[in-house]
Amino acid sequence: MKLRASARILKKKAVSSFKRSVDAFNSVDDNGRMTTVLLHAQHSFEMLLKAALNQKQVNVFDKSTGRSIGFEQVLRQAAQTVGIKLTDEEAGTLRAIDALRDDEQHWYNDVDEALLYVHLRAAVTLFDDLLQRVFSEHLADHLPRRILPISTEPPKDFQVLVDSEYTKIIELLKPGRRAGAEARARIRTLLAMEAHAEPETIVSDKDVTRVEAGIREGKERTQVFPRLSKVGASISGEGLEVQVRFVKHQDALAVRFTNDEEIDAAAIRTVDQQKKYHWTAFALADALGISRPRGTALRTHLGINNDPNICHTFTFSKQKHVRFSDQALVKMKAAMQVVDMGVIWNVHSPTKKHTAGVTDCGQYGCTCNESAAGAN
Repeated sequence: MKLRASARILKKKAVSSFKRSVDAFNSVDDNGRMTTVLLHAQHSFEMLLKAALNQKQVNVFDKSTGRSIGFEQVLRQAAQTVGIKLTDEEAGTLRAIDALRDDEQHWYNDVDEALLYVHLRAAVTLFDDLLQRVFSEHLADHLPRRILPISTEPPKDFQVLVDSEYTKIIELLKPGRRAGAEARARIRTLLAMEAHAEPETIVSDKDVTRVEAGIREGKERTQVFPRLSKVGASISGEGLEVQVRFVKHQDALAVRFTNDEEIDAAAIRTVDQQKKYHWTAFALADALGISRPRGTALRTHLGINNDPNICHTFTFSKQKHVRFSDQALVKMKAAMQVVDMGVIWNVHSPTKKHTAGVTDCGQYGCTCNESAAGAN
């Protein structure tokens, strides 16, 4: 495959960082080992995905700042780009690694050795998958033949590892142990693991405190970390051939905002609203390849502006900024497969004045009546 110059450089950086991560994992020196493993693992995937996007001629620079986009934006672009098509499970694996790296780089956490192994083993599998998918190469092509397996111990079931870690935290929080700092470090690790199931996962100190309180009250692991119950690992092969891929069960819990007092407080996570609602109206239209006025008409037709789970208004001083979540893009893209945009435009053109009682336009997902009511 003939590579673009930038893609070739980025791929080389990706492979170099990944080899550093694997080398650090197998190091006999524990000093700074976890930090090195996580920082280089996360960096390797950011470079690899940017190499893939660059090869596909997808812009990886922010138009407003002129700087290269961040890790989360890279994942979104890679999920939407033909020839890469990062799956939800693959993105979850990378978000979990990124969340672990974030705490290790900016504060501290404590990752159990078995949990670190299963994530890096999954990283090896995914790195190889992406190299094959985009560049028709194998990770083995970039490693010396003398290299040993990343571990001689077979990976354990993910749920068993999580339960084991939860038990350790309970022990650390027992009266008289004086091990609260270590317990909170391990709590941070389990909170980071929820990135497998929830893209908007962040690890905040408020969440750590809330979880700690829940554990001290004797809550079960499934009550405190309900999302982790929906994550598993598919393990196949042995020795050099072992492969690990994280999977998300079909009945995974959906994220919802709630004031329901029956919901266990220890299980409620802080959500970064600016991370969740990151699309502008113009960006949505541009991503769908339609004019901005037609984007407005389609959003009105689908009632997106009136859905608090999809649309949010940020207030900064006296300014208001409306932003949309990824679900808005998904909903609009699905609608465009079945609606007649000409009809949508005729009914919902921003230049038209809607009146109460307007009839259903007969198109997929129509909310004409609700939109008309909201316009008066």
